[in-house]
Amino acid sequence: MTIDKRHYWSIVNRQMLIVNFMAKKKLQGMVVSDKMQKTVVVKVESIKEHPKYKRRFKTHKKYKAHAENQEYKVGDKVVIEETAPISKDKHFKVISKI
Repeated sequence: MTIDKRHYWSIVNRQMLIVNFMAKKKLQGMVVSDKMQKTVVVKVESIKEHPKYKRRFKTHKKYKAHAENQEYKVGDKVVIEETAPISKDKHFKVISKI
């Protein structure tokens, strides 16, 4: 079975469009560090459940987020949104303060 080039490229282009229009992840968290220029570290907590024992427990993860202005301070609750990579480990930007 052969696939002509036009059909192949239409499949590839559809997959690329699906990837480009995926929903961006939004997370809520607390600023734990604002010592870098244009960057804050946001700690996001989530509740997980143990698969066997069904006990719920808190986990947290720290994300580096882009903040253009130095307006966010330690202790602020913020909303961060996923973006294209800005640097090696910065893929989120701060949207708003809660």
